Amino acid sequence: MQVRLFKPSVGEAEIAAIREVFDRAWLGLGPTVGRFESEWSRYIGAEVSVGVNSGTAALHLALAAFNFPVGAKVLVPAITFVSTATAALYNRLEPVFVDVDPDTLGLDLDDLEKKITPECVAVMPVHFGGHPVPMDRLMAIARRHGLKVVEDCAHCAGGSYQGRKLGMWGDIGCFSFEEKKGMTTGDGGMICSNNPALVTPLRAHRWVGIDRDTWRRSSQYTAAEDDDALHWHYEVAVLGYKYNMNDLMAAIGLVQLAKLDRMNQRRAAIIARYLDGISGIQYLRPLLPYDLSGSAYWLFGVRCDARDQLILHLKRKGIATGVHYLPLPLHPLFNKHKEPVPTALRIWKQIVTLPLFADLTDEEVDYVIAGLRSFAT
Repeated sequence: MQVRLFKPSVGEAEIAAIREVFDRAWLGLGPTVGRFESEWSRYIGAEVSVGVNSGTAALHLALAAFNFPVGAKVLVPAITFVSTATAALYNRLEPVFVDVDPDTLGLDLDDLEKKITPECVAVMPVHFGGHPVPMDRLMAIARRHGLKVVEDCAHCAGGSYQGRKLGMWGDIGCFSFEEKKGMTTGDGGMICSNNPALVTPLRAHRWVGIDRDTWRRSSQYTAAEDDDALHWHYEVAVLGYKYNMNDLMAAIGLVQLAKLDRMNQRRAAIIARYLDGISGIQYLRPLLPYDLSGSAYWLFGVRCDARDQLILHLKRKGIATGVHYLPLPLHPLFNKHKEPVPTALRIWKQIVTLPLFADLTDEEVDYVIAGLRSFAT
């Protein structure tokens, strides 16, 4: 048996949605993006959402919205995908690496407080694997120190903490819809907030600075009753980026959003099966303290002191694995940004990511469990 690590759950409904976009013959930034933004806002409980072409773009623009002074510092967890920290670099800001909680792999809030200085302007919590950072505690710390909060929700689409959707605790929430994530648009991302004055201007920033998108202008191109010969006119007032979502992505996203809760429930059931199956294995422990009530876990993993040997053992059985992630201070890009993160540097050597996706079958889960159990025999 060959078992993939991640796999998007897509089918005929997504194909039908794409066909509608093809039939309209408007594939770029258009009305379907606007509809997806509205539906996402309704689902997440946001006043405004802006669709972009990746979670990385979302993080970049979210920090740009605050217009922080060059060289200001942004606090990020030591274990996350590089985009959390490169968003700071894109904005000519300095990332400050905060150690991770030994159980949840989210921000260690005690270490966070130790590393806050007057130069710090923002903190970017990552809900690692879908496990929530304790946002009530984090928000209290942030407000006490005057920090803006950009939630990196790449791993937790649809998840909640204390009854509030993740992404709606901070000043801005950023989501990834990349192929492997909890829901997908192929690639793509979303910026959302309850502060329209902060986020609405990002519509121009995602569209190379153009103040009127092409879809809205195009309706006037052949309108006989419109005697304005300047229907084509637009202006660029800000330095923008080519970060827009397109209607093909949004069409897939609308279908995926309708399936999101069901996919999260299926992933939770798979995790429950894993947890039951690996209980009693002395050399393994679950990667996270999985709480499956109202969860949106994107990642399942274990901790094993013989990590590399376990990876090779599973590889020989056709079981895909990964390691999420190499701590950011170990990447050459961040050689100038060294802070003590002893927990991250210790724990990452134990991390093994196992297959998890909504279409994973019980038979495949049991095959992975059998592979884990056979490691020590």
